[in-house]
Amino acid sequence: MKRVLVATGGGDCPGLNAVIRAVVKRAAQEKDWEVIGSIQSFDGILKEPTEIKILDDAAVKGIHYQGGTIIGTTTKGGPFAWPVKNSDGTWGSADRSDEMIRKLQYLGVDAVISIGGDGSQKISQQLFEKGLNIIGVPKTIDNDLMATDFTFGYQTAVQVCTEAVDKLKTTAASHNRIFILEAMGRDAGWIALSAAIAGGAEACLIPEIPYDINQVVKKLDSRFLKGKGFGIIVIAEGAMPIGGEAMAEESVEVGNPNLKLSGAADRLLYELKEAGVEADIRTTVLGHLQRGGIPMAYDRVLATQFGVKAFEMVLEKKFGHMVASRHPEVVAVPLLDAIGKQNLVNPDSNLVKTAKGVGICFGD
Repeated sequence: MKRVLVATGGGDCPGLNAVIRAVVKRAAQEKDWEVIGSIQSFDGILKEPTEIKILDDAAVKGIHYQGGTIIGTTTKGGPFAWPVKNSDGTWGSADRSDEMIRKLQYLGVDAVISIGGDGSQKISQQLFEKGLNIIGVPKTIDNDLMATDFTFGYQTAVQVCTEAVDKLKTTAASHNRIFILEAMGRDAGWIALSAAIAGGAEACLIPEIPYDINQVVKKLDSRFLKGKGFGIIVIAEGAMPIGGEAMAEESVEVGNPNLKLSGAADRLLYELKEAGVEADIRTTVLGHLQRGGIPMAYDRVLATQFGVKAFEMVLEKKFGHMVASRHPEVVAVPLLDAIGKQNLVNPDSNLVKTAKGVGICFGD
C-alpha cells in the first residue's frame, strides 16, 4: 500500500474536517492507497512515540459539518523550529526537518498533504526543497494567501462577523450607543470589510487604510441628532491610526514567536472619547468565535473540492504545488506563488469603492 500523510497546521478553521474527509473519500477509490494523519500538524511525527491516526471511512464519517480538525493543529514549533530547553532553563529551537523526513520514509509515507495558511505553506516549500513530496492546501479565515481566489473558512468567519453586526445594531439603536466590533485580521482586512458591507456598518477600519480619528468622528456625528442615534464600527485587529502601529505584544509562548494582536477596539474607544465623542461607546471582540463552529455550505463545498484536488495532485506527482481556487476551476499553483506576498485589500479595489458608495467611512 502507498501512504499519504495529512497534516493540519496553524489556527483551526471551519472546513478543515471537510478537506480531510474529501482526501480519504478520493483515496478510497484507488485500491493501493491509504491515508494517515499526523496529530497536531507535524508534531505527531516528531514526538516520541509517534502520534499518527489511520484515516479511513469510519474515521471521517460525518465530519464534514464539524468545526475544528479531528487530527488537531498547532501554531507552535514545527520541523524547523522545534522548542528545546537549554541546560540553563531557557528555551531555544532546533531544526529537526531532516529527522522528520527520515521518519516519514520509515513510516512508508509516499506523499504529504499539508493544510494550512501562510506560515504552514512556507514550511511546505522548505520541506519540498529538501526533497519531500508535499502538496499544500490553503487554509486561513483571513483570506490573505495569494494565488487563490478564496481560502475555505473565510466565508464562515464573515458570516459570524456579519451576524454580530446585525445583533449589535438592535442593542445600539435601543440605547443610542456606538458599538465597536473587533474582527480578526492581522494584516488583511477582508473579514472586517465584507462584514461591514453585509451588516451595514457606519465605519470600517482595516490595516490597509490607516485612519484619521477626526474623519471617524465626523461620520459618527452625522448619525446623531440631539443625542439620539447610534453607530456601528467594524475594526480589524490589525487596524492602526495614521502614523501609528497595530496593537500587539510579543508572545511568551515557547515555540510561538508571532506577535499577539489585541486592543484595537479599546484604543479606538479611547481615541473617540479623546476626540470629544459624547455618546456611550461599547466594544465587542469576536476573537476565536470566528474560527470555531460549523462551516457554512460554501466552505464545505470549497474544502471538499480542495481535498479531492489535493489527492489527485498526489497521483499526478504535482509536488511543490498548492491547490487553488480560480473560479470556476480548482487548479494547482506553485507554492512559491502563494507565499511570495500576502493577499491584502487594495484601497482602490471595487469592494472598497462599493463600501464607500454606500457611505461606509474608512477614516481616510
